[in-house]
Amino acid sequence: MKRNQKFKNIVETEEELRSIIGFPSELVNRKVIPYLDEHCTDFISKSPFLVISTSDDGGFCDVSPRGDAPGFAVVLDEKHLIIPERPGNRRIDSMRNILLNSRVGLLFIIPGMEETLRVNGRATLIHDEQLLEKMKVKERKPLIGIGVEVEECFIHCAKVFKRSKLWDTNSWMSKEMLPSASKILSAHSQFRNEDVTRMLEKSYTKRLY
Repeated sequence: MKRNQKFKNIVETEEELRSIIGFPSELVNRKVIPYLDEHCTDFISKSPFLVISTSDDGGFCDVSPRGDAPGFAVVLDEKHLIIPERPGNRRIDSMRNILLNSRVGLLFIIPGMEETLRVNGRATLIHDEQLLEKMKVKERKPLIGIGVEVEECFIHCAKVFKRSKLWDTNSWMSKEMLPSASKILSAHSQFRNEDVTRMLEKSYTKRLY
């Protein structure tokens, strides 16, 4: 692999990395389980948001958000869950990757809770009408679902949320200071900002389901 000349003192082995970072505690070593127990199932039932990481057969990675009402990701049993695919921008990055490489990682988040739940496993694209019917919202069922066969899951500590103060509203920027999605899209796509704003508004109000 060609080195990135921008970065110096590159760590190249796990032994070198361990000499810098150290080793996990016994608690961390023992916290991983290969199935969804009642605690994981309860966590997922209360989570309205997750991110899914995928990669293609060449290792090119993608991470993408998914969200809906709490429990939108449905646990079928201790080894299987399914994520409904709601209308999006039709790039289908995650799903195209899954067709090439079934390995996925999920991170479940509950608003106000600083610990997260990590689930890793193998994914399959599901077009099972009976299953998809159960995930119908506003009389519209998802066209497809992402089924995940669980290989490992574990709770992730709260340090990053504490450091970032993600749920502390006092740390939030005012809306006037936030980046403008329409301006970013306009600059990247070379569409007029007013056209992008109109398209986003239509997508957000007419195409949620």
